Amino acid sequence: MNTNIRTARIVGVLFITATAITIVGIIFLGSTLDAPDYLVNVPENENQVILAVICELILAVSVIGIGFVMFPILKEHIESLALGYAALRLVEGVLIVVASISLLSLLTVSQEYVAGSMDAAYYQPLGTSLLALRDWAFVMGTMVFLGLGGLPLYYILYQSKLVPRWLSAWGLLGAACVLVYGLISLFGPDPAYLAAPIALQEMVFALWLIVKGFSPSATAAEAG
Repeated sequence: MNTNIRTARIVGVLFITATAITIVGIIFLGSTLDAPDYLVNVPENENQVILAVICELILAVSVIGIGFVMFPILKEHIESLALGYAALRLVEGVLIVVASISLLSLLTVSQEYVAGSMDAAYYQPLGTSLLALRDWAFVMGTMVFLGLGGLPLYYILYQSKLVPRWLSAWGLLGAACVLVYGLISLFGPDPAYLAAPIALQEMVFALWLIVKGFSPSATAAEAG
């Protein structure tokens, strides 16, 4: 199988995996962290929390893998931006891991809280800090750095015509929207509708790569 075809299919599968596993993780976690008594809810839903963490770790591996696998293709067109894209996806993955570790730490703290082994007043600020760290890391990873990473990716794809330009332009718009979404979420309301363009585009992009792959004319020009 042609290397570029194999790469396109791997990237497509990784994009679908990242999206699907994110949804599954959200379902597992549900509203466990949203209630005021989350220190009680977390240990009561221990299995779901652990499964959510596993999903997030798979997500982290997927996004880092996308940057790693795409780099050889992208660097043939604009190497500096290709390196930047791989680095941004690495940071995104690391932040997701930080969010997962924070959630596991919160699980341990909540178990100690329920057991009543120490003064309850000690656990509330610690739990609040861990929850805040998780929220910040997860938002920075899955929105801010997702958006930042999408900009160089789709710019290179637009310039190189490795995929149709309408698909790359859609990606640029989606990346900009999710970046704005992430920045707003850090300091205020939650405009979730801004994530819709990139969520839909990534699925179309992934299916395009699996079925069509990269443009033969663009890859031929690259080889030349």
